[in-house]
Amino acid sequence: MDHTQYYQEQQEAKRLHDRISSFLDDFKVGTLLAGSGIRKLRGAKPLAVFTAIFVLPFGGFNFSRGIVQNRELGFQKDSAYEFLKNPRYNWRTFLLGLVTVVVRFMDVLTSEQREKVLIIDDSTYDRSRSKVVELLAWVHDHNANRSLKGFKLMTLGWSDGVSFLPLDFILCSSAKASKRLQGIRKKVDKRCCGYKRRLEAMAKSTQHLETMVKRVLARGIRADYLLMDSWFAFPALLATLGRHLPVICMGKDMPKVFYQHQGQWLTLRRLFTKLKKRPGKARILASVTVATKKEQKVRIVFIRHRHKRQWLAILSTKIDLADEEIVRIYGKRWDIEVFFKMTKHYLNLERETQLRDFDGIIGHVTIVMSRYVFLAFEQRCHDDPRTLGSLFYACSEEQRDLSLVGAMQRLLSLALDKVRAAGVVVEDAVLAIVDAAMGFAVDMLQTGKRLTHVTNLITAR
Repeated sequence: MDHTQYYQEQQEAKRLHDRISSFLDDFKVGTLLAGSGIRKLRGAKPLAVFTAIFVLPFGGFNFSRGIVQNRELGFQKDSAYEFLKNPRYNWRTFLLGLVTVVVRFMDVLTSEQREKVLIIDDSTYDRSRSKVVELLAWVHDHNANRSLKGFKLMTLGWSDGVSFLPLDFILCSSAKASKRLQGIRKKVDKRCCGYKRRLEAMAKSTQHLETMVKRVLARGIRADYLLMDSWFAFPALLATLGRHLPVICMGKDMPKVFYQHQGQWLTLRRLFTKLKKRPGKARILASVTVATKKEQKVRIVFIRHRHKRQWLAILSTKIDLADEEIVRIYGKRWDIEVFFKMTKHYLNLERETQLRDFDGIIGHVTIVMSRYVFLAFEQRCHDDPRTLGSLFYACSEEQRDLSLVGAMQRLLSLALDKVRAAGVVVEDAVLAIVDAAMGFAVDMLQTGKRLTHVTNLITAR
């Protein structure tokens, strides 16, 4: 490696360290930790341990190399393990508090016309090589269509179509005791956060969705719609969640789920065959408003599958939305898929540490999600010029106040200075040229205004 490349890497590492330190300071992560009951018991300060674990993937280290074998830290490995495993630490309050502040920051950058959405989805947390992990269970991977040992990571996130932020999660084991390979292995106080998290893990995965949504809305986080995948497209769940936000989700043809159309109860496939299709190669094939068994009206939009000779159905509990709007808004659900991909492959969600304690896994997942919040914040600051603050608004005011005539006057003034410097044309001739050009520009603007006025009158009639 040459000296130039080595120097550039050192500078890049220093800039990254400065950005992480700035993020932790600006959003008062230390205060949020203390407010979540994550305080110093003995050894190192919680913020120091949090920061050491937080920066691991950015330096290319796993938990063993970066924490266990690292002698340069101001604490031992036991401090890090105790930090993650404490059942009294309220990691949910910490994550929700951090993301609430970041959402408010991004809300300022988002226009009122753009929809903000909440997104619910789950993904597998693979622990196939483990045996004695607390609450380890057999879970089904829908993508691979097979069962594996691990958990289901049920995640609720916020998106404005540009940035995605994870708000809350439940690490689901299995509601069936026969599928759980391990039970509760740790004696914890039934009043603490760790015990409540264990009860959540052993409950049905959809049981706590309404509680998650209500908890987020109570924090003042604004959202216009709730987006879900087809695994949640049950009438009972749509009715429950629809009381808080309009729901848009992918439909799935299920033999026991029926929709009422023209007095008949039909499955999704039978309903599609009854509808009149749009001609040609239209992207939207058909749409209809139907009723569910829960006496709730939903709008179903059938769209053409891009890769197969099949159709897809999108359900919306807001029936007055246009078909194109339903499809467009549902497209924002893809942000959570990017989030899962990023956390697993780049932020070391599954590979960084092999904790067996359920509280330790909860703490580690929260820190991984905090890393993603940091990356989303940095990307927004880099891509959105409005994060430059007052400088952007000053430039915006400058651009808004500068009219066409003013712009031409500035250009001609610059040209006049150049001509004067060259000494080619006499002063009177140059001024005459400028006056003629400005007069012509004013005449053109007045003509344009008259034409616009006439056009508006014709349109009104």
